[in-house]
Amino acid sequence: QVQLVESGGGLVQPGGSLRLSCAASGTSLNIRTMGWYRQAPGKERELVARIAIGGSTNYADSVKGRFTISRDKAKNTVYLQMNALQPEDTAVYYCNGVPTYAGWGQGTQVTVSS
Repeated sequence: QVQLVESGGGLVQPGGSLRLSCAASGTSLNIRTMGWYRQAPGKERELVARIAIGGSTNYADSVKGRFTISRDKAKNTVYLQMNALQPEDTAVYYCNGVPTYAGWGQGTQVTVSS
């Protein structure tokens, strides 16, 4: 059974940083393009970053230059380093394939507020 587990969220002040982790069981994250998605209250879920099998990355314009997606193949884990966080980054963050292939995990809440 495929399970994706996100962690690392929290409450942070504007300008702060967080690193999110996505761990998987029942599947290898290394054989597919993986992405980080987020869903803010009242909004649709959106893809904010993706990393291909070969390591190339793409970002939504809203996070470009502030967020960095990476993967640790040995740990079967994907990360999202988020810097210069802004209140509009407040959302529940999820990982999944691009395109999605597994059920959604519980996500991790990121709240940016002073």
